[in-house]
Amino acid sequence: MELMKHKTPHFPLLETDEPELYRDQFPFEAVPRIRFDGVEVPVNLPGDIWITDTTFRDGQQSRPPYTPEQIAHIYNLMHRLGGEKGLIRQTEFFIYSEKDREALALCQAQNHRYPEITSWIRADSGDFQLVKSLGLKETGILTSVSDYHIFLKLKSNRAKIMDQYLGIVKECLAEGIVPRCHFEDITRADIHGFCLPLAEELLKLAQESKIPVKVRLCDTMGYGVTYPGAVLPRSVPRMAHAFRTELGYPAEWLEWHGHNDFHKVHVNAATAWLYGCSANNASLLGYGERTGNPPLEAAVIEYASLTGDDSIDLTVITEIADYFRNEVEANIPANYPFVGEDFNTTRAGIHADGILKNQEIYNIFDTERLLNRPIRTMVTDKSGYAGIARWLNENVPLIRQGKRAEVTKRHPGIKYIVTWVEEEYRGGRTTAISADELMAYARRYLPGLFESDFDRVKEEAIRIASALAESVADAPELANLEPSEMDEYLEAIVKREGSIQLLAITNTEGQRINQIYAQHGEKALFRNLLTKDFKESQWFAEVLRTGEPYFSHLFFSKYTDRLILTAGMPLKAKDGTVRAVIDIDFRFDELVKLINDLPEGIAGEKE
Repeated sequence: MELMKHKTPHFPLLETDEPELYRDQFPFEAVPRIRFDGVEVPVNLPGDIWITDTTFRDGQQSRPPYTPEQIAHIYNLMHRLGGEKGLIRQTEFFIYSEKDREALALCQAQNHRYPEITSWIRADSGDFQLVKSLGLKETGILTSVSDYHIFLKLKSNRAKIMDQYLGIVKECLAEGIVPRCHFEDITRADIHGFCLPLAEELLKLAQESKIPVKVRLCDTMGYGVTYPGAVLPRSVPRMAHAFRTELGYPAEWLEWHGHNDFHKVHVNAATAWLYGCSANNASLLGYGERTGNPPLEAAVIEYASLTGDDSIDLTVITEIADYFRNEVEANIPANYPFVGEDFNTTRAGIHADGILKNQEIYNIFDTERLLNRPIRTMVTDKSGYAGIARWLNENVPLIRQGKRAEVTKRHPGIKYIVTWVEEEYRGGRTTAISADELMAYARRYLPGLFESDFDRVKEEAIRIASALAESVADAPELANLEPSEMDEYLEAIVKREGSIQLLAITNTEGQRINQIYAQHGEKALFRNLLTKDFKESQWFAEVLRTGEPYFSHLFFSKYTDRLILTAGMPLKAKDGTVRAVIDIDFRFDELVKLINDLPEGIAGEKE
């Protein structure tokens, strides 16, 4: 944009010997007061608004840190949610630890234009050297502006602190790096006596250098309010108006960053947009120091509401929530807006009845189309057989994952749940049946819909068998299919791995090309398998058909009466064609013993 030229400072620094702590608004020994003088300012929504992200900076100050790999995945999801237009314009990183820098490098390697990767540093020259070394084009700088910080924390005065801040900004500009000054604790600061004079000087530096100097308005303690006629420094409308209209700071260089100490974090952020800030700084799921930051997913919905932009793929919000829930193992409250498991589930009986007639009556919008989240209802006395079947199909995990077929109202187990529900309401119940209650009765009367402890053990045992089988198939000793080269290796494998009952190699004609390897004393049991034709065996036929590994269901070996599973592994030539098939029978009971003990280098990490 065209930089504004300022002839003379019209907001001179107001120096003071005593800190301005606004005790009429912040008595500390009582709940903070909201004062009014009746002055209102007009809405001044910028022509272009967007979101910036602090998930990997402020968001990590409230929870266990993400792994670099998790950050890289979340960053890519954020890119998809923001789209190519850059609704999510930037994201900021800590850069102090090796893990911080590893995560930053993984995100840089994705080469996304948006979100642009930026950093955060203290107003310190040493910190700035890190920014230079990482090749970043923009960095946030901690520039605390309230007298609580200047006098009580930094033990300094306004003039000295302003000089310190301007010094680090000049260092950034000299290197062509965009500085973003974080005006910390601004809702307890002297807006006209310190904040605007500092911003005035920043505008002069931007004018001289032809480089933007951004200002982040940080409601560090969540004191901001949106009420008409409220006074500074707590009034978000008047603060945005002071910077944007009174001083003339460019809207695209103004950014809001809030906290949720008083349950106002989202409305304050949206209000900052309305009154002159182009950027709204947010964090996925609202994670942030203490009570958290504006939820990024809520900011995306708010943006769509304000602009009418329907081009955003809002279903990515659901993908993000699923990733946090399943991979990051974040505890998302079930009723959390937009992303909680039950956010669009109605529990009131009268509401559930209305939804069965028309979901628009009680659904906030078409959540199935926009968020890939079909509306759900709780069971009531009006649900009947069909309603309970529908609830099960919507909520039982294995049905939702396609691992179990949907149930119909004719399933014999449903009548027992219907009978129990009817008894509850005959006894005077007025609320909907809870999910926990329904799951308990479903497990009792429809146990086949659920995964048992044995199922989970079986799945893990098969995972370990798969990893062992792949390690055998990848061995260089099998590359040439020479019996003399293979024998010593295969015999050693069976001796080492007690979970292997049988191991042999078959050519593409279905004939064995070497001896059978088995546990000590058992080889004679499998003598007839040396000359057998395996063309019709499923493990053999499937590997030849697909070129991929094959794993059978559990079954009892007719040779040892032990519970086993068979793995068929392709041995491929350089051109990808299958040259032979490895047949491995695993003992299930021995695999189970390896679930906790098998080294990660063999079995790989758990999914």
